[in-house]
Amino acid sequence: MTKINDILTQLRSTELDMAVFSDPVSIYYLTGFYSDPHERQMFLFISEESTPLLFVPALDAERARQSVAFPVVGYVDSENPWEKIKAALPAKNYKHVGLEFDNLILTKYQGLKTVFEQATFDNLTPIINRMRLIKSADEIQKMMIAGKWADKAVQLGFEAISLAQTETDIIAEIEFAMKREGVEMSFETMVLTGNNAANPHGIPGPHKVENNALLLFDLGIMANGYASDMTRTVAVGQPDQFKKDIYALTLEAQQAALDFIKPGVTAHEVDRAAREVIEKAGYGEYFNHRLGHGIGMDVHEFPSIMEGNDLVLEEGMCFSVEPGIYIPGKVGVRIEDCGVVTGNGFEVFTDTSKELLYFD
Repeated sequence: MTKINDILTQLRSTELDMAVFSDPVSIYYLTGFYSDPHERQMFLFISEESTPLLFVPALDAERARQSVAFPVVGYVDSENPWEKIKAALPAKNYKHVGLEFDNLILTKYQGLKTVFEQATFDNLTPIINRMRLIKSADEIQKMMIAGKWADKAVQLGFEAISLAQTETDIIAEIEFAMKREGVEMSFETMVLTGNNAANPHGIPGPHKVENNALLLFDLGIMANGYASDMTRTVAVGQPDQFKKDIYALTLEAQQAALDFIKPGVTAHEVDRAAREVIEKAGYGEYFNHRLGHGIGMDVHEFPSIMEGNDLVLEEGMCFSVEPGIYIPGKVGVRIEDCGVVTGNGFEVFTDTSKELLYFD
């Protein structure tokens, strides 16, 4: 209940009558219970004047009751969830209600308006983002474990490299092996060969591994409720000098950012440390995304490590550092590690070599 008590403290300072959480990961963070309700409704209601209430689909209700020490209300598909929520909450004329705006589809918003008819809605997203921003020692340890699993997964990918294999062949080998280990990928694995890697969010397909080209792996693992995320780019055969130069430049940019990170610098300054390396070499237009994203229970979470973000870094913040250079029709390179801000620097969660590795 410690985290819920933190929310109650926030309610007092913001004069909210009720906090309503709808993001399954936020609910997991606050209660220890996780479920993806899909199109159904799931909410955590927190108020100073009553005990918390977890509202879930009936098919999740029993498991939820085993996870939390406060009331759980389930509903079946034939019931009106909004009417059932209204009946379950204490009767009160709620005036100010907090919602997670970043997780609020229109259906949820309209439904909650029928529950809190007289209320104005305020945004809870900055509050929960701030709570999740600084990771505890236990959370960091779990992310270290997830990082070691990512190292293992990418090594399996390296072992599967062959000119007879397609991008999706390699992905299948990685994901099947991880499934047998009892762990899940934290997002859809990307293996991109040659020019396909020049699209930062390229779509793997039946493309056979190209010879004398670069091959990009972007993958992550969920372990103990926490995500990892890493990218490595390797050489197949003997790529030309231009491709090797782009790889070396990307690695230089990443190292510049990693060396710059410490408490007290801003997210903007970290992004610039990497971006300036690429810009000075004349390839700034080909680095077309932020340097990094927060990571924790979600593979992408607050904050963004990007230009214009003056957030001051603090010890315990966890995020990715992933510069990339993507030149259409020529080459695509990205190198990524996630890590944690320490007292005087940055400790990464993944150990796979970043020396340009060669495979036949």
